[in-house]
Amino acid sequence: MSQVLAAGVWAKRLSSPLGIVLALGGLYVGQSILGGLAFIALPSVLRERGVALDQIGLVHLISLPWALKIVWAAAVERYRLPPAGATRSRQIVAVCGLLTVLGLTAVSAIGPAHWLPLLAVLVAIAFAASTADIACDGHAVETLALRHHGWGNAAQVGGAYLGSAIGSGLFLILVARFGWSSAVLAAAGMIVALLLPFLLSPAPISPGLRSHRPSLRFALQRSQMRQGLILAAVYVVLQKWGVSMMGPFLIDVGLDLESIGLVNGFGGLAIGLVCALLGGGLVRWMGARRVMLLALLLQGAALGLLALAASLGTVPRGAMVGLALASSSGIMALGFVALYAQFMAIADPRQAGIDFTLLQGMDAIVSMAGGLGAGWVAQHLGFASYFLIAAVLAVLAAPVVAWLATRATSAA
Repeated sequence: MSQVLAAGVWAKRLSSPLGIVLALGGLYVGQSILGGLAFIALPSVLRERGVALDQIGLVHLISLPWALKIVWAAAVERYRLPPAGATRSRQIVAVCGLLTVLGLTAVSAIGPAHWLPLLAVLVAIAFAASTADIACDGHAVETLALRHHGWGNAAQVGGAYLGSAIGSGLFLILVARFGWSSAVLAAAGMIVALLLPFLLSPAPISPGLRSHRPSLRFALQRSQMRQGLILAAVYVVLQKWGVSMMGPFLIDVGLDLESIGLVNGFGGLAIGLVCALLGGGLVRWMGARRVMLLALLLQGAALGLLALAASLGTVPRGAMVGLALASSSGIMALGFVALYAQFMAIADPRQAGIDFTLLQGMDAIVSMAGGLGAGWVAQHLGFASYFLIAAVLAVLAAPVVAWLATRATSAA
């Protein structure tokens, strides 16, 4: 009897707004561990082994499933939301989580020396993780009341930075001390632990029939969504392209893997979380549009200083590390809290999984294209020109972002 009561209390806690936010936060942390491992830690590992920058740029092919997941998002959303009864978010997350862990086990055995097979497996893992993300985002919108959306957004952004810090920071420390295989298996174990609160929480049940049939066509027919897609594309260009080669840059200025791991891990986590919370407060006070503009101007300044530092070659290493952290962790967190606030306002709750997927798919497409091009620019023009180009674009295009944000919010 006591076990039944304990289970009931546990289920009630997990179904509370705080329980939902924490469970969602665990999912976002787990997904971001994969992102930090693939997009930040892996390029540093490859650079340490002498791989050319233009080849390291191929790492961004791992984001291909995130860019293409809109192709299968409608099917996933229709399965997740049956005509009646409980949602199937947990079944989707459980299957995708199992595939992710199996894929990471294969990654631990392959190792970074076998680059192409490793890349193929990581793309397959990204396919599973991106599918789970469709269910995760839809679940967040449908289970949290409007007054709790801010907490859900904080869990998304804060979880992303915590997971990225683990995947890029702690993972590199584990690689340096215990080797590739042990580090990857440790990451797999953490992801399993982070999935459990969500998988153990009760599924929401619709009080009646679901009459709306989720579809990509319905999303694209909304002018608000079309404006949001353009906004997402432009904003990602200005915020992400300039920081995609930050790990290789720090390797080239003399940092080893363990040092970068400490910087990305503890420094990135602290700065990212603080700026995510700060961004949430600023969005509430100033509005998302103004916070995005502020972040773009700050990013332009940080990248301009990095360009100067790379050109001079005499700037103290600590100053360059500080600028890199400010750009890739602090300013990014500040800006993307505001951008995701726009996404929350744009998405239709009846098919939030599709709408979020569409907006994030644009993010992934632009990030992948920029990552591939960033490796070429850095390899052939040098880091100084690379950072300078990104800085100029961020500053010059700020008025365009302000205009797009206004249209996306006011479109009918």
